[in-house]
Parts: sequence; structure tokens; C-alpha cells
Amino acid sequence: MARPMTPDQWLKALRAEGVTDIVEMPGWRTNNRNHKGPFSDVHATMIHHTAGEGTGLSSWCFNGSAALPGPLCHDFLARSGRLYLVGNGRANHAGTVARNAYDAVRNESSRHPAPDAAEPIDGNAISYGLECENDGTPNRTWPATQYDVAVRVQAARCRFHGWSADSVWAHKEATRRKPVDPRLPMDQFRRDVAERLAHPASWNPGEKPAPTTPSKPTTPPKETDVPLSTDDVNKIAEAVSKATWTKDGILKAPSTAAPGNSHWTADSFMRDTHARVRAVQTELAATHATVQTLAGLIGRNVDTAAVVAAVEQAIADAVIKVDVDINGKEG
Repeated sequence: MARPMTPDQWLKALRAEGVTDIVEMPGWRTNNRNHKGPFSDVHATMIHHTAGEGTGLSSWCFNGSAALPGPLCHDFLARSGRLYLVGNGRANHAGTVARNAYDAVRNESSRHPAPDAAEPIDGNAISYGLECENDGTPNRTWPATQYDVAVRVQAARCRFHGWSADSVWAHKEATRRKPVDPRLPMDQFRRDVAERLAHPASWNPGEKPAPTTPSKPTTPPKETDVPLSTDDVNKIAEAVSKATWTKDGILKAPSTAAPGNSHWTADSFMRDTHARVRAVQTELAATHATVQTLAGLIGRNVDTAAVVAAVEQAIADAVIKVDVDINGKEG
């Protein structure tokens, strides 16, 4: 069962399909003939021409006449491409239709046969209707904008319901009473609807389709190793010194630089780093030796002088061990 679209669903579908020039006629959301019969299970969307042109056609579609009360369609499309929303629900647009025509559109057949003479089906109950402003005379043109919007309108109905383009039919394909309604080549019209349905709703004719496979990633350029000169190394060392040691006030001058040098070089920077690491290790070893010695003297009856002598000896031994570990010999 295909439940008819609500007014909000229809507006959303139209805008998604790219229909932007829309006029909501006052009262269109409740303008229908539902009291005369059902409109609860739809299977198709029909296109008509008005057989006349001029101002006032939107009101005529909305109100109808004494002999044929409105709404006479769901949507009226002017030659300018402006779409008027005139009804929502059952509308007097199709009348009775042939069984073979209805079966073809309901089954989404690619073949739409000439309609039988008998018309036992209530077309107003099962089909949406779009009226297009065109007088129906031979060779009367369809402006490109109007034709494009007509395709979008029918595609929007089909897309919402999951129908194919073969759910679109003309009044002339549903009944013998309307042999030229509308004067459009319907097979081509359905092909144009199918083309829209093959793309996202936002697609516009002439746009190139998005690639379906990811493009081949580009190979990044190969990096070339460039050997650094001694001068380059010295410049890097000086930059690092300025950014860290000198900037932070840790060292104001290269005191460990080679004799005669008054600026940082790779050699002086490494000498200074080595000296600082060695000083830290020596201090840690002395602290550790102090703690260990004091812990060993706890509870023993020794005087202060003996404690100081024991700690000094432990520190001296620790410093000598650090020097041996660093240099591989006593310094």
C-alpha cells in the first residue's frame, strides 16, 4: 500500500528535487474531494495539459467549476516554471481509466499499451495529477524551464515512493477520452524522469557524476638526504643553545668551550651537556650514599664526629665510583 504524501512531505520532496519557485495557494492542504471517495492507496502520477493558457488558470485548477468541482489536480505548472500547489487528497483530474493502462502503470511496465474502451477503474483514487499550462495545439512549444520542472515534479513523487519512471503516465495513456493530453512524447519524458532518478535529488542536468571509485593516491616526492657540513652543525648547536640554555638563563657563556672560543659550537655544547650530566649523577650518588650510611648507623652508639666521618667517606667512595663508571677509570 502506498499511502499518499502529506503536505509537508511533498514540500520537502519538491525542494530536495530542486523545485524552488513554489506558490502555496491558501487552503491547498485541505483542498480535496475526499468526501466523494477514497484517496488512500496511490500507484501512479499523471501529467496533463490545460488545453488553454492565460492568467487565472491556477484559480481554475483550485476551484474547478459547477460541472467539475475542484481541485482539478494536485499541482499546476505555469509556462514560466512556477509551480502552484492547489490540492492535497482526492482531485478531479483523471476520471475513470482503462484496466490495462492501470495494470501497466501499477506494475511499472516499460510498455504502456493503448487504453481499452472500458474504464472500470477510478483514476482519481489511485493517481496524483499534474496540470501543465499548454493549449495543446500541434507544435505548441514547452518552455525548457517548464519541462524541467515537470520532470522534477514527477521524479519527486517517484523518488519518495520508491517507484520507477514507469509509474508516470499521461492522461492520453489512461483513457481514450483524452487522445492528445498532453502533447508530449511520453517515452522520452519517462526517460528524462528515469535519468533524474539515477542521480541524487540535488542533481542538475549537465553535471558530471561524482566518481564512483576513489582516485589513485599520489606518491609523495622522495626525500633526498643532504649531508650537513660542520658549519651547519655548529649553526644548529648555536640555535639550540639560544632557544634553551641561554634563553632560560641556565648558562650565559660557553664556559666549557674549547680554548679561544667565545661562542657556542657543537663541541662546546656537547662538552657542557656532558659536564652537567656528570654533576647531576655525582650529586645523586652522594645523596644516596648519605642516606644509606645514616640508615646503617641508626641504633648504634656512635658520636657525631664518627657519623660525619662515615658520611664523608661514603660520599667520597660514591663520587669515585661515578667517575669510574663514566670515564672507565678514576679521574
